[in-house]
Amino acid sequence: MRAIHVLSLLFLAALVVACGGAPAESEGEAPAAAESAASDIRTEEVTYQVGDESFTGYFAYDGSTDEARPGVIVVHEWWGHNDYARDRAEQLAGMGYTALALDMFGSGKLADHPDDAGAFASAVFADIDGAELRFNTALDLLKNHATVDAEKVAAIGYCFGGGVVLHMARVGTDLDAVASFHGMLGAAKTAEPGSIKARVLVYNGADDPMISADAVAAFEEEMDTAGATYEVKNYAGAKHSFTNPGATAVGEKFEMPLAYDEAADKDSWASMAAAFAEVFGS
Repeated sequence: MRAIHVLSLLFLAALVVACGGAPAESEGEAPAAAESAASDIRTEEVTYQVGDESFTGYFAYDGSTDEARPGVIVVHEWWGHNDYARDRAEQLAGMGYTALALDMFGSGKLADHPDDAGAFASAVFADIDGAELRFNTALDLLKNHATVDAEKVAAIGYCFGGGVVLHMARVGTDLDAVASFHGMLGAAKTAEPGSIKARVLVYNGADDPMISADAVAAFEEEMDTAGATYEVKNYAGAKHSFTNPGATAVGEKFEMPLAYDEAADKDSWASMAAAFAEVFGS
């Protein structure tokens, strides 16, 4: 038990120092994605409960069709549920999915300074069972949406959110795929052989000083041992938070090694899109 506790603390410490992106006051907008000419993107803000606490989610879907379609969870960066996560949900809607940008912190909990963001993220991973409950509550909400085929679901996450979706894959959550963008690779709970049901996609900046080559190698060894179907793409020259257009300005403001990389952003999104089309048969 002590070894597990120490591992969890090390994971939490790494997570807190490694997430960047754009805070609430200077959010970057996700680059626009091509949408179907016939699409009618609709959005819904929803409030839901986990225990005694309120959380705010954001649905996006194409209202031009009544056909059930795959659902995708979007997990925000450590700044909280902000417009960047919502923009990504809308991009997924434009691709024909119903997306739910969930809330891991609680309604109204948005950070505009790394100290506050770190405190929010620490609180989540200090209670890993509670973190799983928050994710699974949102997942049930997505599956029960009128537009969703509940047998076809995936999750994506950024920085903090990348660590969340990888954790959910490790513990055997029934997902078809997960995609982590510049997310933490350390494990609060190491995957057991045969436990991972999802196809695992990891998009990492090769020049991200927060994710070492040893961390990548350890993650790949863990996935091999678990028998997972996975892919790790390292982008040469890309730093932390490379998908967020607001990352460079935030990195300069807080003296953090963050930078937007348009080429890595576009390639990682296209790779994810291709993998989702394959796993969903679309």
